[in-house]
Amino acid sequence: MASNHIKKVAIVGATGQVGKFIVASLLEKNTFTITALTRAGSSTTPPSGVHLSIVDYDNPSTLTTALKNQDALIITMSVNAPPDQSAKLIEAAAKAGVPWILPNEFGTNTDGQAGKETGVAIPKQKNRQLIEKLGVSSWIGIATSFWYEYSLAGPSLYGIDIAKREVVWFDDGKHRIHTSTWPQVGRAVANLLSLPVTAEGGDGKSVTLDSYRNEFVYISSFTLNQREMLDAVQRVTGTTDKDWKMESTTAKERFDEGRMRMAQGERVGFAHALYARLFFPGETAGLYGETHGLDNEKLGLPEEDLDEFTKESVKMAESGYFAKLFGSG
Repeated sequence: MASNHIKKVAIVGATGQVGKFIVASLLEKNTFTITALTRAGSSTTPPSGVHLSIVDYDNPSTLTTALKNQDALIITMSVNAPPDQSAKLIEAAAKAGVPWILPNEFGTNTDGQAGKETGVAIPKQKNRQLIEKLGVSSWIGIATSFWYEYSLAGPSLYGIDIAKREVVWFDDGKHRIHTSTWPQVGRAVANLLSLPVTAEGGDGKSVTLDSYRNEFVYISSFTLNQREMLDAVQRVTGTTDKDWKMESTTAKERFDEGRMRMAQGERVGFAHALYARLFFPGETAGLYGETHGLDNEKLGLPEEDLDEFTKESVKMAESGYFAKLFGSG
C-alpha cells in the first residue's frame, strides 16, 4: 500500500452480531472504502455505502480476486462456520498481497491457558501462525472479552437469567472480568485502522499500526463481577434480591459440568465451560488488563454507561433473543 493509512477494508461477516457494529463505525469515519465478502445466495444485505463481493469458498480464486488491492481484511465469523474458512481467507489474502489482517478473534484472550482449556485457542492460534508463515500479511488480534449485551442476555452465560429472574453465582459472585459492548468493539476497530501505519512527522512516540503488528489490542467497556451485573439489572428493572431466585456453584464445578455436557453433545455445555473458565477465583484469565494493560486510551475509546447497555440486555432477554437465534436448544 502506497499510503501510510488504511483506505480499503474488506470484511467477512459484515451483517453479523459484531460485524455490523464494526461496519457502522467504519462508515462513520467516512475515510474507508468498505467491501463485504459474502457467499452466493446469502440473504443478508450490507448497509448502504458498502460494496458487495460474491465469493465461493470452494473456489479460492474468487477470494483472491475479491481481496485484490485491499489494505486490510477483517474476519468475523460464527463459531459454527466451517473451520477451514479462515485459513482459506488468510491464504487468499496472502496471494492478493493484503498487508493487514484482523483475524477472527473479537472475544476472550486466546493467548493464554484458559483459551487452551476451553478449546477456542488452538484454531485461532493456528490462524495467526499461518499468517506469519505465509509472510505477506501481519495480524492484529482484538481481545474484547465477552460481549456484554449478548452475554448478560444469555441465560447460560453470565449466570443471570433475566427472563426467569434466576441467578447462579459462581463461587461468591465477586470475581471480576472485563466485558465489552458491541459498539465499543466497532469503535476500537475503526479507530485502530485509522492509525498511521508508521509514525509521522518524526514523532516516534505516537500510536501506530506498526506498534500492534502481530500483537493483540486489549479493550474493555466494563470490569464487573456477577454481583455488579445483577445490581445493574435490578436498577433498570426496578427489582431487588427478593424478586430473584438464587443458587450457587463454583466456577470449577460449572466448568467441569459444561465439559461433561459438551462430551454428550449438548451445545449449552460449551457455553457453560467457556464462560465459567474466566471466573476461576485467583486467576486473571478474564482480566487481561492486569497482565497486558488496556488500549482504550490509546485508541480514544469513550467511557460507557453501564445501565444503558444493561437495558439493552434486558430487552434482548425479554424478547427471547437467544431462542430466536439458536432455537429452544
